[in-house]
Amino acid sequence: MRRLLYCDSLGISGSLGMLLLRLAMGAAFLFHGWPKIQNPTGWMGSEAGIPPALQACAAVAEFGGGIGLIFGFLTPLAAAGIAATMAVAIAKVHLPAGHPFVDAQGGHSYELAAVYLAGAFAILLVGAGRFSVDRCLFGRRAGTT
Repeated sequence: MRRLLYCDSLGISGSLGMLLLRLAMGAAFLFHGWPKIQNPTGWMGSEAGIPPALQACAAVAEFGGGIGLIFGFLTPLAAAGIAATMAVAIAKVHLPAGHPFVDAQGGHSYELAAVYLAGAFAILLVGAGRFSVDRCLFGRRAGTT
């Protein structure tokens, strides 16, 4: 179980890179998720066709996942929730609406959702790194360097 929550394969520079990625993505999702968590079952509106329970899951994944990424706490779970939310956003919102990957005129696109999806997969595959709560709790010798 510990191996799933923390993998000690990154050096200092890799861990620093993952920390920077986690902080940037975590802060973005904290801010994206905050208004959604205020109205977790209705933030998309009834016309969206997404059940309220799934809207609540997305709100928790974004807000709670953002907090998890910032601290590196239960990082695989946070990254998986964010990845799932971004995959659904691309599949259920952007592609059906015909949004391009990048819109040269600055209109709607799924570029940002795809970048977040890739970042979440990178974190999921590589792990939180040494600078995380996960390392303190689940590292080989928790509490030691």
